Amino acid sequence: MDVSGGNGQPRSGSDEPAGHPEVPAPPSPGPGSPDPGREPEHDAHGTGDTPPEQPPQAPRPVPEDHHDGGTPGGGPAHDHRSLAHSGTGAGTGTGTGSGTGSGNGAPPQPPAEPGGGILMGRPFGVPVYVAPSWFLVAALITWVFGGQLDQVLPELGAARYLVSLFFAVAFYASVLVHELAHTVAALRFKLPVRRIQLQFFGGVSEIEKEAETPGREFVLAFVGPLLSLILAGLFWLAMKPVQPGTVPGVLLAGLMISNLIVAIFNLLPGLPLDGGRMLRAVVWKITGKPMTGTVAAAWVGRALALSVLIGLPLLNHSRFFGGDADLGSMDTITDALLAAILAAIIWTGAGNSLRMARLREHLPELSARTLTRRAVPVETDTPLSEALRRANAAGARALVVVDPDGTPLSLVRESAIVGVPEHRRPWVAVSGLAQDITDGMRVSAELTGEELLDTLRAAPATEYLVVEETGEIYGVLSAADVEKAFVKAMARPS
Repeated sequence: MDVSGGNGQPRSGSDEPAGHPEVPAPPSPGPGSPDPGREPEHDAHGTGDTPPEQPPQAPRPVPEDHHDGGTPGGGPAHDHRSLAHSGTGAGTGTGTGSGTGSGNGAPPQPPAEPGGGILMGRPFGVPVYVAPSWFLVAALITWVFGGQLDQVLPELGAARYLVSLFFAVAFYASVLVHELAHTVAALRFKLPVRRIQLQFFGGVSEIEKEAETPGREFVLAFVGPLLSLILAGLFWLAMKPVQPGTVPGVLLAGLMISNLIVAIFNLLPGLPLDGGRMLRAVVWKITGKPMTGTVAAAWVGRALALSVLIGLPLLNHSRFFGGDADLGSMDTITDALLAAILAAIIWTGAGNSLRMARLREHLPELSARTLTRRAVPVETDTPLSEALRRANAAGARALVVVDPDGTPLSLVRESAIVGVPEHRRPWVAVSGLAQDITDGMRVSAELTGEELLDTLRAAPATEYLVVEETGEIYGVLSAADVEKAFVKAMARPS
């Protein structure tokens, strides 16, 4: 229904300079700035009827996690509504959520900025965090290793737990070196690294972009296990001059074995392990399709998860390896629990890799031109009712306030329109509902994919003016449309 009094409905079709095709886009701008902590700029000018709203945040692509096991064992398309009615619903969504970004429906909050634990430093400019779950694992390692020390060095007494704690810290320092290898390689290939996090079963280096070639992907994955192998070799060499059965000898032996296990475990050919990324690179190179490589490595990862779940307890208690075949013992229950946790991590990581690959596959389809709404220019003193009549008559869903020469000055906010009662619209000028256009709010119609997302994140707002290369007005891009397009794309199979 046209609340402004006209009967026109927005048109959708090839004759529109701003259609609404079903194009995927990453999760949308939620309230606030694109980065938590940054204040939103360009607050809209209120009229007394509608308070200024926080601009939605531009979507952030999902980071590419290099997760290394560390244990030593509805889119905007065809949205036929008049301008005065657009954006009144809150919408629904899954995962990241979907909302129109106006009225009473607020878009979902964006993913948090780097964090998730205690900040330990910024080597190479990348923040390193220790997750709270690490302390649980450190305590577990301290207890288990302390029990082993009691058999080898009983004279230590209670001091064995201090030695065990040192081992736990040194072991995770080795995991950090493993992750820093990924980070240095990523920075060498000019791939941004969001953070490194040490957590429950190892470490994660979050690389925000995919390697451009299968060769770089292979190198990026291989350097981590390679560093772990090098560390194992260094600890082995350090053992040579040390007398066995001493505290230094036991610590060096433990660190050598644990780094060797980390290297071998991460070389297993299944996502999300480094070996899975190496397998992905090989399949990518053979087929020329990165998505094919991801699918192959993810399914191998799931098969690996099942193998760990079933095979690890059987292997540890097999009579062939001299183990205890008593399936009711506490050790058997502990092994089964450990295997279940490892299998769950691998299975979940493989699924996440598939979802991330789907996002990256659809990301290039995100286009400012195809998501832009058709707009009509109106002068500053134009009554809101008259502006809505012109928009509905032209089949447009956006208003651009221009000066007498036609130069765009500001964009009328959807939420502000909804907040003005119909009987007051003839007496309210559009300029009072508009947000001034800054340089960051001018978006080229040619922007696509991550380049478009980076532009939106740099200047958070609810609407953006889309212009041709000549400077001519093409239309208005709503941040809410980007969000809905992303949710729709993520629901589509690859």
